[in-house]
Amino acid sequence: MPVFQRQAAALSAALMIFAATSTAAFAQKKYDPGATDTEIKIGNIMPYSGPASAYGVIGKTEAAYFKMINDKGGINGRKINFISYDDAYSPPKTVEQARKLVESDEVLLIFNSLGTPPNSAIHKYMNSKKVPQLFVATGATKWNDPKDFPWTMGWQPNYQSETQIYAKYILKHMPKAKIAVLYQNDDYGKDYLKGLLDGLGAKAKSMIVVQESYETSEPTIDNHIVKLKASGADVFVNITTPKFAAQAIKKIAEIGWKPTHFLNNVSASVGSVIKPAGYENSQDIISAAYLKDASDPQWNKDPGMEAFYAFMKKDFPDGNVLDGGTVVGYGVAQTLVEVLRKCGDNLTRANVMKQAASLKDFRTGVLLPGIQINTSATDFAPLSQLQLMKFKGQKWELFGDVISADTNG
Repeated sequence: MPVFQRQAAALSAALMIFAATSTAAFAQKKYDPGATDTEIKIGNIMPYSGPASAYGVIGKTEAAYFKMINDKGGINGRKINFISYDDAYSPPKTVEQARKLVESDEVLLIFNSLGTPPNSAIHKYMNSKKVPQLFVATGATKWNDPKDFPWTMGWQPNYQSETQIYAKYILKHMPKAKIAVLYQNDDYGKDYLKGLLDGLGAKAKSMIVVQESYETSEPTIDNHIVKLKASGADVFVNITTPKFAAQAIKKIAEIGWKPTHFLNNVSASVGSVIKPAGYENSQDIISAAYLKDASDPQWNKDPGMEAFYAFMKKDFPDGNVLDGGTVVGYGVAQTLVEVLRKCGDNLTRANVMKQAASLKDFRTGVLLPGIQINTSATDFAPLSQLQLMKFKGQKWELFGDVISADTNG
């Protein structure tokens, strides 16, 4: 082959290699608003004030976790820019903050925004904008609807599944129970209530002797508790957020009512509910768990919890280890980091949802043994297993087996 032909062939080969590597590099790096070579911008909305402010610690834990990730070099070389706003658990304010995050801050996604009414207010907006509303901090069953709302995904086990488990327990162990129900008068409370009614089935009508709802604007629920006791109920299903859960536990003790007390998981925090209500007032309350309890010494030598304790000590020293919100924030932040790692250099909103819907047997360090995170294109319920627990002394004691809930409610 003549020299010029060899040179031409070599040049041609070099150009082909360059083209291939350029195409590969181009294919590897895809960005939507909120992502660059150096940054991933994540939005968050939390009730740092208002009636559900006890949950604000979740956002603070997440901020501390992402800072720790950044200090270690970020995710695939990119630092997380975590922008968290207060909505005071007020849906109109949530809408305002979501618009600000999407249209002004131009975040890649909104992550773990808290509360059923607040998330319901931005549900259609987020999907119309095709911006991930990812791992929302509410167990409403409706977040698992990939067909109609492909940009929204929950994280925790759904509310209906939880109360169905309580219903099964009541039917098995207390078939003649007279049940009193207190629930928050919004989508969150009604979702839990539906699960209880479905779980009790035909017996709901005869077993539930009173259903009482309250508004988050009420300063106290004492009068509702007095009314529930007067019904003669011997089982109390308590569907309340932390502030009101602590009030209920205190008032029940004060008036000498001794029902079998079921407390929804969202208010099972030792730090923000049980301790303020009084350990002595909280004995034998039954709830359900999917996360390890940081107050339980059985986890002291557990590698996942050792990492959590180390994080709290070094990266979030102001946080309360006993507050269940810190465990939630840590676990869900770990899950998001896993999704973003899996995205690699394809940081498009569509790929974020694709990777979030492709989690297989993933475990964060704070999940109970036997509980795993699984998602698919048709199943947007990452967690669907729970274990019953009873409060004894100063901690929750797990009992029974891990129960797989019906993720479709």
